[in-house]
Amino acid sequence: MTPPALPPGIRLRLDNWEALRSDAAPIRFEVFVDEQGVPPDIELDEMDPLCLHAIAYDAQGTALGTGRLLPDGHIGRMAVRQQARGMGLGGCLLQALVEAGLRQGHTALVLNAQCHAQAFYERHGFQVRGAPFEEAGIAHITMVRTPG
Repeated sequence: MTPPALPPGIRLRLDNWEALRSDAAPIRFEVFVDEQGVPPDIELDEMDPLCLHAIAYDAQGTALGTGRLLPDGHIGRMAVRQQARGMGLGGCLLQALVEAGLRQGHTALVLNAQCHAQAFYERHGFQVRGAPFEEAGIAHITMVRTPG
């Protein structure tokens, strides 16, 4: 699979929570809490400081999207601001996190996708594992990607 090209003027940064919290947290609250109704008290968690975080920035330095890679190879908290959707940022963030996970030696990368986003993750090599379930009041499905 050919990695998605970054849209013109977009740059990605991967770093720890301390370095990226001020950019990642507002995106996550905007998308998950404000748009999707996730309770604010569960959006940030004890795993954030342990994760590798990714942020997509526009040419002016505005943070547009984010995601994280947990130490166990799970990818999560993928979110792109509404005004930046459809630009391919989600695919670029996902690919950067997948590559980071593979570099860390994970033999499989796992995520709990919102069911409406299943096709997006399938296009990026993830396959459904198990039955749908509810998390934070939203239907999810576990998906896995193995190298190859």
